[in-house]
Amino acid sequence: MINEPMRDQLHRPIRDLRISVTDRCNFRCTYCMPKEIFGDDYRFLPKHELLTFEEIRRVARLFASLGVKKIRLTGGEPLLRGQLPTLVEMLLQVEGIEDIGLTTNGLLLKQYAQPLYDKGLRRLNISLDAMDPELFALMNGRGITPAVILENIEHVRKIGFQIKVNMVVQKGVNDQEILPMAAYFKAQGITLCFIEFMDVGNDNGWSFKRVVTKKEIYERLSASYVLEPLEQHYYGEVAKRYRYSDSESEVGFITSVSESFCSTCTRARLSSEGKFYTCLFASEGFDLREWIRGGATDDEILGAIRGVWEQRNDRYSDERTEHTERVRKKINMSYIGG
Repeated sequence: MINEPMRDQLHRPIRDLRISVTDRCNFRCTYCMPKEIFGDDYRFLPKHELLTFEEIRRVARLFASLGVKKIRLTGGEPLLRGQLPTLVEMLLQVEGIEDIGLTTNGLLLKQYAQPLYDKGLRRLNISLDAMDPELFALMNGRGITPAVILENIEHVRKIGFQIKVNMVVQKGVNDQEILPMAAYFKAQGITLCFIEFMDVGNDNGWSFKRVVTKKEIYERLSASYVLEPLEQHYYGEVAKRYRYSDSESEVGFITSVSESFCSTCTRARLSSEGKFYTCLFASEGFDLREWIRGGATDDEILGAIRGVWEQRNDRYSDERTEHTERVRKKINMSYIGG
């Protein structure tokens, strides 16, 4: 199945598809799923509303025919979705898909890493926001200490995974952890990616005042290290990458707030119940599940996807202000996938 390349209103192609396989998570991180909102009685999606693996594969195959080459499995916490290694195997068989990664909080990796590797997964992005035990336990809302995640990181490295660690930095919360995190992962030879605190969803108490910009983080690192800029791996790469001058270790920066990358955004998102979103900060999505379960043909679904993408003009990070953050209702990251 080959289709003409498609571009949106700002001439951006589609290359990446982020697939949320569940809206559930076993953490309650304050910047994503604060426990005050996502309490024990919170109603997550019932199983019958989630896309099946066969439906996910079908959607992936259609997106691949339109230009998608990379898939990232997200959540919620994707390792909570049963039989996930089977889905990885199914997606790796889709023609045109060149790479699959998975983003996880790392808590369940001891249990699932080897089966995932055996089915072909090779890349993991693991979230860790602090080295301080009390602070990290507070931030994840479940009392989990960094030692648990660090042990699991070592476990998956021995298996053979390529690993990146993501740290969401918030001023007055965990910005004092920038240098300890950098020192640890530099010594381990693992890439650490600093993520500016973003106003994803409606429940994380975001404010410009709590953002630690890439410039600020870079200056703190530069007091201890010499950083050398690196070229992008590919068009649309989000992270701005640097290498320590005395090491092969790298650091990256996701700069959605201070240095927008909307102009080269090639990412689409599929929620766990089958809605197609063209932006992480979207207010609404296009319901592909309705088309799939309603008996639509591949050509009909392809036409719908193309129609949505070719009308896409999202550039929220270019336009973000305190006012737009307050008045625009956005889909929560736990639902849309990070």
